[in-house]
Amino acid sequence: MLDRLEALEAEYSQVLARLSDPTLSKDRNELRVLSRRHKELETVVRKMHELRAAEEDVAIARELAADAVGVERELGRDEQAAAEERVAELESQLRDLLMPRDPHDGRNVIVEIRGAEGGEEANLFAKDLFDMYQRYADRRGWRAEMMDLRESELGGVDGVTFLVKGEDAWQRLHQEAGTHRVQRIPVTESQGRVHTSSATVNVLPEADEVEVEIEPGDIRVDVYRSTGPGGQSVNTTDSAVRITHLPSGLVVSMQDEKSQIQNRAAALKVLRARLYELELQRNAAALAEERRAQVGGGGRSEKIRTYNFKDNRVTDHRIGLTLKKLDRILMGDLDELVDALLSDERSRQLLEG
Repeated sequence: MLDRLEALEAEYSQVLARLSDPTLSKDRNELRVLSRRHKELETVVRKMHELRAAEEDVAIARELAADAVGVERELGRDEQAAAEERVAELESQLRDLLMPRDPHDGRNVIVEIRGAEGGEEANLFAKDLFDMYQRYADRRGWRAEMMDLRESELGGVDGVTFLVKGEDAWQRLHQEAGTHRVQRIPVTESQGRVHTSSATVNVLPEADEVEVEIEPGDIRVDVYRSTGPGGQSVNTTDSAVRITHLPSGLVVSMQDEKSQIQNRAAALKVLRARLYELELQRNAAALAEERRAQVGGGGRSEKIRTYNFKDNRVTDHRIGLTLKKLDRILMGDLDELVDALLSDERSRQLLEG
């Protein structure tokens, strides 16, 4: 580990030197890459300096304990034990930092939620998930920006797309992708019977323009009037935008903003994220399999998590975790779930490494 840490420290010095070069401003792509790498390395180097200071504390405490007598020797040994414990803690933290990083860490996140099986109840549940993630973003100090919202008849959502801006947004949200199942009595149920419905969540890393270039000739842009529940027009101008990427066949529609320019910009952002994901899938077969498994077909049997309202219970089926606090989770208290998923992910990485 020591050799690798020294190599990272040398790289950090090189990155700092390059970032101070005034000519770097002419290369946006290199500036972006170096800035991201600087942020990663800075955390490691700062922890290295803490470790060196703690190791010096151990040496000093050991020397003082050896020269002291009586009570002072006991105090010295206590200080030595505390310093050694600190060294062990810092070494563990450094080992975590040296684990392979997710290349998307630090990126903003595009979240798409849609009702799947269950008709209007699925749309109502999709709205509950949307509200849950908005509250979670508030708790984490992230900024959530609406990109597209298509409301359904009873106040649910046919589909919603939003951008989450936050340093650790990808790290803490990427495992939310998949089919979420709900078990409850729908508002449309007159007999009081529990129904099972589902909604899908997709989580995409935001792609920079320099990473995914979209040629003007590769897209077809159609404009139309925004519609609300039931398909009725909600404005008198053609502000909604539909962009078709001709080479891939991907289609993105946006209508939430009031202006055509804003909807076009939002649609391009989502299209860029989807094209970026497609490129990753082409370059890594393992990643492609994982991403295809994220949402599946939206069927109940493919669920990653179940929300049972009768028992106030949430179960994440990937790690076998059940929490009797559905009410709190829907209010955005997701950290216990997310932390457990991250811990499981780290354990699997250690086994694979």
